Amino acid sequence: MTKIITIANQKGGVGKTTTTVNLAAALAATKRRVLLIDMDPQGNATMGSGVDKNSLRLSVCDVLLGDCSVAEALISLPEVGFDILPANADLTAAEVQLMNRIGREKQLALAIGPVVSGYDYVLIDCPPSLNMLTVNALVAANGVVIPMQCEYYALEGLSSLLDTIDQIRISVNPDIKLEGLLRTMYDPRNNLSNDVSSELVEHFGEKVYRTVIPRNVRLAEAPSHGQPILQYEKSSRGSMAYLALAGEVLRRDAKQDHYLS
Repeated sequence: MTKIITIANQKGGVGKTTTTVNLAAALAATKRRVLLIDMDPQGNATMGSGVDKNSLRLSVCDVLLGDCSVAEALISLPEVGFDILPANADLTAAEVQLMNRIGREKQLALAIGPVVSGYDYVLIDCPPSLNMLTVNALVAANGVVIPMQCEYYALEGLSSLLDTIDQIRISVNPDIKLEGLLRTMYDPRNNLSNDVSSELVEHFGEKVYRTVIPRNVRLAEAPSHGQPILQYEKSSRGSMAYLALAGEVLRRDAKQDHYLS
């Protein structure tokens, strides 16, 4: 069964796009079939995967508005190992138009329905806000990964995102659940990082991924080269961390499938 994971946090600069792109590449490196959907008008996941957002003929905007199918807008990226449904600034216009549509929160779920069975994993990158684009991403998903920095304000926005996930589960998508919390840009020398990390583990237990994404220069450089870290610097600590995260995601899913069977 296809696993659709939305990577969300309404706080910006926490590593959402970095996680979406690099987890997609790491899962693809394990021979999984992966689709990345960019739902952020900034188009950073698109650019970070090596696609020029300014020269797109079709994008996720056209898909959401019903002007083309997902299959028509998809771009296959054999060099990074996954397919992408790209985005650019046009997506802002799509959000405005969606507000007046009946069933507006289900547009992405309906659009990707015909293609998801061709993939093992679909990863959706969200904008840094709880807007209609993020809601569409949550309604389409069966799991949510929340990347977060271990800093004072990180816990503040977490409760409203968890409340939103609960509301979506009750009202429109009973399958959605929190996959896990991912600690990003982690510096073990920082006492506050360690304190917040301990608090997360205390509150959320096994929902906190054991894998921690470190602060890493190579990881920060990779997007400007239009490459996931696995292509840019395979031996870096950032690359090792995302490969470890992919392994943890796969093990959790295998364990879950075992229980279900």
